[in-house]
Amino acid sequence: MNILDQIIAHKKREIALKKSVVSANQLENSELFNSRTTSLSKSVLHSPFGIIAEHKRRSPSKATINHNLSLENVVKGYEEAGASGISVLTDTKFFGGSSDDLLLAKACVKTPVLRKEFIIDEYQIIESKAYGADAILLIAAVLTQSQIKSLTAFAHSIALEVLLEVHNQAELNKSLIPELDMIGVNNRNLKTFEMNLDTSLALADKIPNDMVKISESGLNAAEQVKLLKSAGFNGFLMGETFMKADNPGAELETLLQLLKTI
Repeated sequence: MNILDQIIAHKKREIALKKSVVSANQLENSELFNSRTTSLSKSVLHSPFGIIAEHKRRSPSKATINHNLSLENVVKGYEEAGASGISVLTDTKFFGGSSDDLLLAKACVKTPVLRKEFIIDEYQIIESKAYGADAILLIAAVLTQSQIKSLTAFAHSIALEVLLEVHNQAELNKSLIPELDMIGVNNRNLKTFEMNLDTSLALADKIPNDMVKISESGLNAAEQVKLLKSAGFNGFLMGETFMKADNPGAELETLLQLLKTI
């Protein structure tokens, strides 16, 4: 069983447990559930470089990235530096996050917040809205085309945008539904965790130009962002390159200054 299969198997057990403790109806009655959301896709399009900066403590591929940083300081630093969006990884077992991280991030910033999670059930989408997300991630590798359509429609019904993530041409083919807000190309193979920026370059012109295109993972240099920008990408989801630093917000600010000069 590869790492992605392990994550999804655990996620199914986790969702069943959560449902037994907090019902969907309880989540729908929470204070944030009916709050207005902010468009992540528009924020990306209205920015010169569309950086979605991520808070991530650890990952299966990198183990611990940084457990010493205050989430509040990280997300405020990202916003002050000029992030177009803030991604919050909420998986606990494999990435060291939590739904409370999402809630705290939303309380700290006005920048659109993306919930980065392995979403396979409508319950998780309700939970995302109740904890303050403006957008959610869906991963094509773990969903059928029918699930992509139904989960996207459900997210939109409660005013959440969708970033749909693909890793190859086959996943892209089943994911190209007109309702999507954003298509993301993950340069990291979620089954092996190997990284290859050519993944984004190979798929860039296969994504319709009227869709917001995001390149994800493995980006650590201004030159890479510039290259992918020229290939047609509107935004870039970056985390580890910032989170490894003592001051992630300052790292983002440095990157954005470099991008203006090259």
